[in-house]
Amino acid sequence: MTALKAVASALRGLPRGAVSLIYPPTCAGCGAATADPGALCPACWTGLRLIEEPLCPRFGTPFAVDLGVGPLLSPRAIAEPPVFGRARAVALYDDVARRLVHRLKYEDRLDLSGVMGRMMSASGRALIAEADCVVPVPLHRWRLWRRRFNQAALLGRVIARGAGLPFEPSALVRVRATRSQVGLSRPARAENLSGAFRVDAAQAHRIRGRKILLIDDVMTTGATGNAASRALLRGGAASVDVLTFALVGDTAG
Repeated sequence: MTALKAVASALRGLPRGAVSLIYPPTCAGCGAATADPGALCPACWTGLRLIEEPLCPRFGTPFAVDLGVGPLLSPRAIAEPPVFGRARAVALYDDVARRLVHRLKYEDRLDLSGVMGRMMSASGRALIAEADCVVPVPLHRWRLWRRRFNQAALLGRVIARGAGLPFEPSALVRVRATRSQVGLSRPARAENLSGAFRVDAAQAHRIRGRKILLIDDVMTTGATGNAASRALLRGGAASVDVLTFALVGDTAG
């Protein structure tokens, strides 16, 4: 099944109930009227740049062309191997994907976590099939207090529930408040997140020896995924894969 068909299938069959009473059916991307809550209008659907194979097996970045020679690592994966095993995302962080993330994250459209989580489940089904539990990238307690919710945790809960996997939102904690990553270079992002995460000693048994599926909304340079994965591996995890809704960047070449 292609990424397009898998994500389209994930968009079907969403519950109409309480969400429809609060938010009239509108496009999740632009707000235009739609028949079903959380669905995308035709314009947004065609504008969503879904990630399909061929792609880098480590970073999940799509290749510009299919060379027909089997899985190939991207130059970046060879030069800068990530701490995590594999990363996958639904779409490139461009236009529609950006609007979806921003509506969830900054406009309190928590209802969008359902449709976005289902799309992530479809795109990350290979990773989910091998995972033992789901862990969201945590926010620092002060940022969580200001925002009132962690978008990665909302997405992770949907994914874990759909897959029947244990959801461990307290296993990984953010012990250091970091400055915004926006505008920072790749080295600066890595430095900014150095030592920012830690496995809670009281929760370590929940991830020890397990294959972790780490959830976040967007992957930019991979600095957050690397820092969080490093903390999980030091805390006893067997391996870490990363699943996000969007991926910043174009193609792997």
